[in-house]
Parts: sequence; C-alpha cells; structure tokens
Amino acid sequence: MSLSTVALRLLGADGAAGGRWAGAVVAEDMAGLAAVLADIGEHGTAADCEFRVIEPEQGIRWLRLQALAAEGRPVACGLLTDITAVKRAAMRERFNFALTRYLIGTDTFDEAVYKIIHLVCEELGWDWGAFWARERGGGVETLRCRHVWHTADRDYSAFRSAAAALAIRPGEGPVGQTWLTGQAQWVDTGAAQAGMARVHAAQRCGLQSGFFFPVTYAAADGSVHCAGVLEFFSAAPRQREAQLPGLAESISALIAQTAQRMVQQERVRVLAQTDELTGLFNRAHFHVLLDAACEAGGEFGLLYIDLDQFKPINDGFGHAAGNEVLRQFAGRLRQLAPAGAVAARLGGDEFALMAPAGLGEAALDALAGAVLEAARTRFSYMGHELSVSASIGIGLFPRHASDTAQLLHAADAAMYVSKRNGRNLVSYFSPDGDTQQCAAAAQLLMLSALQDALQRDEFFLEYQPICDAQDGSVVALEALIRWRKADGSVVPPDQFIPVAEQSRLIVLIGRWVIEQVCRDLPLLRASLPGVRVHVNMAAPEFLDSDLPRELVAITSAAGIDPGQLCLELTEGVVMQRIEKAVPIMTELVRLGFEIGLDDFGMGYSSLSLLKALPVSSLKIDRYFLQGVPHQRDDCAVVRSIIDLGRNMKLRVIAEGVETDAHLGFLRQFGCALIQGYLPGRPMPLAGLLAWNQLLSR
Repeated sequence: MSLSTVALRLLGADGAAGGRWAGAVVAEDMAGLAAVLADIGEHGTAADCEFRVIEPEQGIRWLRLQALAAEGRPVACGLLTDITAVKRAAMRERFNFALTRYLIGTDTFDEAVYKIIHLVCEELGWDWGAFWARERGGGVETLRCRHVWHTADRDYSAFRSAAAALAIRPGEGPVGQTWLTGQAQWVDTGAAQAGMARVHAAQRCGLQSGFFFPVTYAAADGSVHCAGVLEFFSAAPRQREAQLPGLAESISALIAQTAQRMVQQERVRVLAQTDELTGLFNRAHFHVLLDAACEAGGEFGLLYIDLDQFKPINDGFGHAAGNEVLRQFAGRLRQLAPAGAVAARLGGDEFALMAPAGLGEAALDALAGAVLEAARTRFSYMGHELSVSASIGIGLFPRHASDTAQLLHAADAAMYVSKRNGRNLVSYFSPDGDTQQCAAAAQLLMLSALQDALQRDEFFLEYQPICDAQDGSVVALEALIRWRKADGSVVPPDQFIPVAEQSRLIVLIGRWVIEQVCRDLPLLRASLPGVRVHVNMAAPEFLDSDLPRELVAITSAAGIDPGQLCLELTEGVVMQRIEKAVPIMTELVRLGFEIGLDDFGMGYSSLSLLKALPVSSLKIDRYFLQGVPHQRDDCAVVRSIIDLGRNMKLRVIAEGVETDAHLGFLRQFGCALIQGYLPGRPMPLAGLLAWNQLLSR
C-alpha cells in the first residue's frame, strides 16, 4: 500500500516511517480499518470508513478513508480526509443538547453540577471528573471535592480518598490556581513540576492530561460569582484544541442559567409560602405544614392568636400604623418561638403558632404566657406608644382533633372563649364549653359539606302533588330539594336550607333546582299534560337583580316555556324589601313566569300592598290548617284567605291537608287546590310517574 505525503502526515507518520503508521490508530478502531483495507486489496470494492488516530502532541483526530471501486483493475485508489472539525461540531451540538435537556429537570445546584461531570466524561471521553466547591470554615475559604464521577476500568480509590481529604486554598495546585485567577488551564501529568501532589497522584493512576476551569455565573446583583472549579483527567493525551476547552464557556453559561432559574424558583416558593407584610408563613402554607404534622402523628399544641383592640389603631392612626404593629408583633413571635415551632399569619390580625411535638402543657402555658406578654408590650409608631393585647386559644393534637381542619377549629373556638371572657387570656379547647360556639362550628361544617354536595351531585328532587280539591286530579307539583350524603343518609331540608340561606350558597342551590326542574319537565308533562311546577325561592336568590336574566337563560337552554314554572316566595321576603322585590317580580311576570306567595297569613302584608303585587296564587300556611275544623280562629283565617283569593282572582292552595276533616272543610268553603299528605306525599320523579299511572287506571 502506497501513501501520499499528505496521507502520511494525517496519519502522523513521515516518509521514512511510513510502514509504521498503523501504530497511531486507536486500538478500538484498528480491527474495523484492517477489515476494510483487506476487502479493498482482495476485491477492489468501494469503501467508506471512519477511524481515529492518536498522537502525543495533537491527541485524538478523526480520519475518513474513501476508496473507489477498482472495477477489475489491479490498483485501487482512494482519499484520506481529516474530519476532526466536523466530528467536533457534531459532538458539540449533541453535547449542548444533552446538557440542556439534563438541566431542565434539575432541582438543585449540586445535582446540576454532578450531571455535567457525568455528561462530560461520557460524551467527551474523559475518565475522571470532579467538582471543587467553595466552603467557609473558621473564617477561611477553601475548596473541597464535593462530586466525583469516573470510569470503572481503573482503580481510582486512592485518588478519590485523597481528594476527599483535601482542603485547597487559593493558589494551591492547579485547582487553587484556577480558582484564584479565574482562568482555565491544562496540565500534563508527565511534565508536572514538584509540589503538584495532586497531579502526580493522577499520573500514578494512569491519567495523562488534565483540564481545569472555574464555574462562574452572574449573581442577581450583577456581580460575578465563582461557585468552584471543575477538573477533568484523561488516560489518553489530549490536545489543547480538544472539545472540552471549547465547551467550558457554554457549560458555565448553562450553569448560570440553572443557578438563576433556581434562584427564581426559590423566590417564587418563598413568595408562595410567606406573608408579604410580616415575613411569617402564610395561611395556605401553614395549613400544609399542619397537614404534615398531623399525618406524622405525635402530640403537639396549636396556639390561635387574635390581637385585641387592633381596629382602633387602624381607625385612629391609619393602616400604616396597623401594619407596623403587625410587623413588630410578628418579629416578637418569631423570636420567642422555640426550636421546631412554626409561626404564621393567618390574615388580618390573626396569627398561629404550632408548637414542636412533645412540648408538654406546662411548656405550652409558658409559651402562651410569653405570647400574651409580647402582645401587651407597647408598640412604637412615629413617636406614639400603641397598646393591644391578645386572646389565645389552644388546641391539642390528637386530643382535640384528628386532622388539620378540626384542630384549627378547636384552637379558634378556644380563642373565642378567651374573647368572651374578657380578652388578654389563654383558653384551652373544651368540647363541652360553649354551645353557641359549637352551633357556629356545626354551621361552618354544614356549609363546607353543602359545597361538597354540590360538587358531588348529592342533591335530588322530590315532587309533591297539588291537586284539585273536588276530583283529586293533579294540577301542579311543588319541587322539593333533598340531600342524600355519600353514606346514604338523608339530611332534612329544615337542617341545611337555613344554613345555606346565610351564605351565597343558597343562590347556587336554587339555580341547581331550576335547572333540574327544567330537565324533568318534559317527562312530567308527558305523563301529566299541562302540569305546572312550583319552585321555592329564598330571599338572597330572589332579590338578586340578575335573577330574571339567569332564569330566562336556563329555561331557553332547556327549551322550557317560562309559564310552566311558578316561583314561590314568602310573604316576608316581599314585605321586607318591597322596593326591590316588586320590580323583579314585575320583570319575571313580563318574561312569562308566574309568581306565588307561600305561607300566606304568616306575614304582615297590607291589602293595598298585596293588590300591587303581580302574583297569581296564594298558599295558606299549614299552621292554620292544624285547628280546622275545630278551632274557631283558625277556621275564620282560612275562610278569609279563601275569600280574599277568590275576590282577587288568585288561585288559593291549602297546604298541610292531612285528614278528611281538612278536606271537607276546604271543599265546603270553596278552596280549589290542596296540597298535603292526604292528596299525595313528596315522591321522586320515577315514583311520581308510577303513582300517577296507577291513579289513571
């Protein structure tokens, strides 16, 4: 085989030593190259082969051999090309992509650096990599080896143990020099000077070339921050133009991006967990910590703290003064909290302190006393001395609660006991302590359960017939909401409706009822032609000016004529807010809905006001039916309402009809419509349809 001068130079062999060029080929590539050359020599076939050569001065280079087909000719010829630059560019692109991908999912700075070491060694062919991180101890800054990665083909245990024991100062060895100067440097272990103990140790492990460069990035304030030094050693000689020096700047830039991302993530995390005004944990994160403490078990106490007489400070000196008091109190709370305790601002002037597990009641008493004293100590604001105090409630886990919600409730309930008993006090939760507080707590729990019921679709409707008093035919129906909990138990309406009416929740429940009635109406009217459904409206939903628009939207979406619905509201709702109720009623009637007065006779409406209301029906309250036909006063009231309705051309419906005596009296005095257990009990939709089918036979 004859080689040109250029080919010999590429192979690292001169003309005199041309026969020994094969010694420069990397051993792993020699077998493949020999097979290609043999195939060319024997068969003269075309070939395309890539292989590596290594030289002491230039290190590893990539060559490409392309042989042309001889086509029966005795001589085959081809080209030898240096493709090192192309290979390096492809490797650099692949390396940067892999590095970026690895760092995207990195959560800590140390993890990022370790991934870089691993990636450099595997992708660029280095045998040893380590990160020397800055540490401060005893007022002296040193570098210590924090992360190491190396190949498994050699024994690096002694080299690794020596690295772990070193504390390098600025200027000591190549690591210290790189740190001190901020400049990358190469070392040849065979040519290391005396005093380079670490480099000599690397040589004893068979490592020949070393490269060191600083890990630097810009901090948030713009200053350049040096986190440490990365070192890499190779068992093969490396040229100065190797991949790693060219990538060092990219690696530092990616580390900078990672560090900045982690700083931003930490800032976001702190903001998400911290109360901006006081620097304590906020309510949301405190609940998370309480959840974790309850799940971990153990015994601990929770102090619920409310500042007394805080509002007068805001009123008299402004919110800036109030905010300053809150900040100062938070600082005092932070200082007196024992190790392992967690302090938080829950909102407004309410704070909480979760004591560490195992703190006994005597220690809790002392801690609560210290908090009281911290609140009583005067606060300074622009030369003024401001005074407050604190009411503290203590709940104990697991004695008073089995989860976070119950524990917070227990401590909050105990705090209100302190408030009611004169303030500036500490009270422990007592399950039997205060019936009013228990009732309030039950109401809050009921509201929470009602919200869950809406989301879980636990409500359902029953329909009670409104019948003709003479022939018993069904004229209308009243939709009645029911609540079946997940455990199968049914909550009576008189327990949850009053609670819902004290919040905006009653509006959501009312809209659900209307939507469900609109879904049921086609089935109802198929079995009961012309039937109208009466729906009860609570004050908060009826006095909402958006009600007409929302009801039209619901009925239109369901394809229901508004005239098929009669909206019932109590006399009291209308009379209490008549100036707002009448315009809404008038608009609803204009849109086609009917309006009925429920529980008539229990309110205080005058006849002149009643005459002005756009109503089409009256319901006699069941209370008056109880004395019929034996109580003279009840009979007189019922007869008067029947006559009033007849004269005003209104439909009159008697509620609570349970006996034949009731029915006989109502028929005698001309009441046209009845409702009660006698004509029909409330039934689910399927039951009502089956019941009506039986009556029709």
